[in-house]
Amino acid sequence: MKKFLIRLIVFLLIILLGLGGFLGVKGYAEYKDLTSQTSVETVVEQIQSSPTFVPYESLPSNLIRATISIEDRRFYEHGGIDYIGLARGTLSQVIPQLAQSGGSTITQQVAKNLYGMFEQTLERKIVEMFISKELESKYTKNEILALYVNIINYGDNHFGIYEASTGYFGVEPEYLTLAQASLLAGLPQSPSNYQLSDHFQQAKVRQHQVLEAMAECSYINESDIEAIYTQDVYATY
Repeated sequence: MKKFLIRLIVFLLIILLGLGGFLGVKGYAEYKDLTSQTSVETVVEQIQSSPTFVPYESLPSNLIRATISIEDRRFYEHGGIDYIGLARGTLSQVIPQLAQSGGSTITQQVAKNLYGMFEQTLERKIVEMFISKELESKYTKNEILALYVNIINYGDNHFGIYEASTGYFGVEPEYLTLAQASLLAGLPQSPSNYQLSDHFQQAKVRQHQVLEAMAECSYINESDIEAIYTQDVYATY
């Protein structure tokens, strides 16, 4: 019985390795085909040339910190794919005690949005990983972060931080308060469920999670969370 189990495990591992290799080759071929039609540089240049594009230097530090805290704490440490986060995200699907995590990095989200790869398949995920690696090899972390906040969906048909900031609060991104920035940073996880027009209370719950994450990353003091959370994001100063 013991020998049978060992053989079964070895057989399954061989099958998994073969399947992984097949999907890897297929995903790489799709990545090469996709980027040969429209290169990563071309897509990025189109985004950066938009009149509403906000470069990293003009982004408020509060938005940057809030975004990294809630979306990808290891952003400046990994090379586009956070293998630690990926493992944690996989385990969180089968171990109830672990907080649910998707394991997708900011770079991967940029890759997905650059090419509109919203189909949730393993093959697409592999293509996304190859594009993420290319992004990391050609652009700085700050440039990738700027791409993220300029293309991500913030709900209510607001794509990018300029549209979200002016559309929701009537101010340009550089003038966002910490309360506003932390509220916006939580929306991309599920724009249709957090958009401010009809899901404001859900967005506020999410904002509290963002502020807690910022405190855990030492960007703000835990004692300041409630004061920031209760600020009126629509007040003019």
